[in-house]
Amino acid sequence: MSNIAVNPHILVVDDEAAIRDMVRMALEMDGFTVSDASNAHHASKVLEQEDIDLILLDWMMPGISGIDFAGRIRREGNTQVGIIMLTAKDDEDDMVRGLDVGADDYIKKPFSTKEMLSRINAVLRRLSSNQLSGDVVSAGKITIDSDQHRVLIDGENVDFSPTEFRLLHFLLTHPDRVFARDQLLDNVWGNQVYVEDRTVDVHIRRLRKVLEPHQCDNYINTVRGVGYRFSLPSH
Repeated sequence: MSNIAVNPHILVVDDEAAIRDMVRMALEMDGFTVSDASNAHHASKVLEQEDIDLILLDWMMPGISGIDFAGRIRREGNTQVGIIMLTAKDDEDDMVRGLDVGADDYIKKPFSTKEMLSRINAVLRRLSSNQLSGDVVSAGKITIDSDQHRVLIDGENVDFSPTEFRLLHFLLTHPDRVFARDQLLDNVWGNQVYVEDRTVDVHIRRLRKVLEPHQCDNYINTVRGVGYRFSLPSH
């Protein structure tokens, strides 16, 4: 994906035809371009052939599960397509696992059209914001090029999901300031009513996990009882 299209292209991946048809109808009525796939193999073909902005991805599918497919997409370096998991699971550990593999959000089944559209638009706004800022900023070993959607650490390109990219960019450009979770939600997620405070903790954990091999995880500090801060270590 390069720039978000006027009519963003959504890929719906679900093994249940009734769900695909329902989601397609709702999205097309709201002005989206829609493709669909019944499994991960078919979805891979669509991603190769089409310019997809966001994937609505069912967690439980025969063959390759949605969670494994999301992880594969991220491992292959595709960090600019949005991924929202569709899941009947309501266990918090499952939610954390989904975000850990690189999903940007999740929707619990059954869901309303209003909720689905709200979450899709929220992720697309974040993607668009990442692309349009166009600045290059650096701190310590980290350089962020928003125009190219690249993070360099010691000159090496490091992949982040769109949400982690946005979160890292925000923290890095506001060094030494402590932000509460609700402040991060407002500034990074865009004041979305459906996003939970715990989502911030999950993404902070992911940021640190990616930064750890580069000895940069200590750039992100937890301020107990308050929130998080980006600060370069003093020597």
